[in-house]
Amino acid sequence: MLTCHDVAKYFLAQANEEIGDLISNLKLQKLTYYAQGFYLALNDEALFPEGIEAWTHGPVVPVLYHIYKEYNSGAIPSPTDVDFSVYSQDTKDFLNEIYSVFGQFSAWKLRNMTHEEPPWRDVAENAGIISHFSMKEYFLTQIETNG
Repeated sequence: MLTCHDVAKYFLAQANEEIGDLISNLKLQKLTYYAQGFYLALNDEALFPEGIEAWTHGPVVPVLYHIYKEYNSGAIPSPTDVDFSVYSQDTKDFLNEIYSVFGQFSAWKLRNMTHEEPPWRDVAENAGIISHFSMKEYFLTQIETNG
């Protein structure tokens, strides 16, 4: 199983700074959330074990947030230490698809999208953990609707 760090580094390695494709901490949090949610729906297991919490600006993986918070709302540089051998081809294809669909949106657009979705919305008032069950149930509806 990958860690949230592996997923984050994969997304950060996809960003093309030359064309203005930048990833802030806020955007990284949302990409990681969407990857976990769709992975749960498609595979009935988690992509990574770390929890996701409902924070004011949407779903957040706290351990990732604290690693990248020094960049504030600025672009996080592409990592130089990504070990691509830890990703299966299926996982690479999956993460590429998530990035292709959601990476095109701004951090604030992604934030606003998550605020409309039950996994965050149903927990937000209590600011607690977003359960794998709620993510799986919601993202299954998205696959069935759009699939």
